[in-house]
Amino acid sequence: MYLNHLNLTVTNVSEAIELFETYFDFKCVEIKGNNMIAILKGADDFELVLMNAGMNQKSNHAYPDAFHIGFMLDDPEYVTKIYKKLKAGGIILERLPQKIRDNFGFYFHFDNIMIEVGAALNDDDDDITLDSSMRSI
Repeated sequence: MYLNHLNLTVTNVSEAIELFETYFDFKCVEIKGNNMIAILKGADDFELVLMNAGMNQKSNHAYPDAFHIGFMLDDPEYVTKIYKKLKAGGIILERLPQKIRDNFGFYFHFDNIMIEVGAALNDDDDDITLDSSMRSI
């Protein structure tokens, strides 16, 4: 058994497509209706379905406070790279990447979704600090 897909509701499907394609290596393979539903494929063939929040039958447009999706990367340096790319792209980021439990990462909000980006720390990474270029961001 494996997880086949995840359906997320967003207020702007086309902006969400752009975010996931630009920063998280998804590719939009199908759009239904007038940007009402989009199907994106990840590098591992995972399907991410983006659905316009207006399609919610019970008008519920909010996730629980702690609900989020997480992307785990292979290396803490890649977390910093993604952070800088998001920042340069005008994405609002509330905090710098930092040590979170046994990971190095950060959270941010896009549309009504909280997104985590992180990487597991190895024993060698216990003293991880931000490089000087991050401190000025």
